[in-house]
Amino acid sequence: MHAIKTSISFEPELFKHTDEVAHEMKLSRSKLVALALENFFAQVENKRLFEQINAAHADGLDSTEQTFLKNIRRQQSRRSEGTW
Repeated sequence: MHAIKTSISFEPELFKHTDEVAHEMKLSRSKLVALALENFFAQVENKRLFEQINAAHADGLDSTEQTFLKNIRRQQSRRSEGTW
């Protein structure tokens, strides 16, 4: 993949920390920043998905889901009878 050069401004402490960690990990600063951004974007996407899942279930269970849940609980109850 073709890399695009850019210029980024950092606060001095952040730059120092970036330099130290890149050196410890035997990475270039550019690679470390790219990995950090990839990780950040993955977290943002996971948060979006989590919010979408929560929104989809915010209205509670519909009747089909309630029936399904009752059946699962009933089966689990039968399986656990006498196991204690």
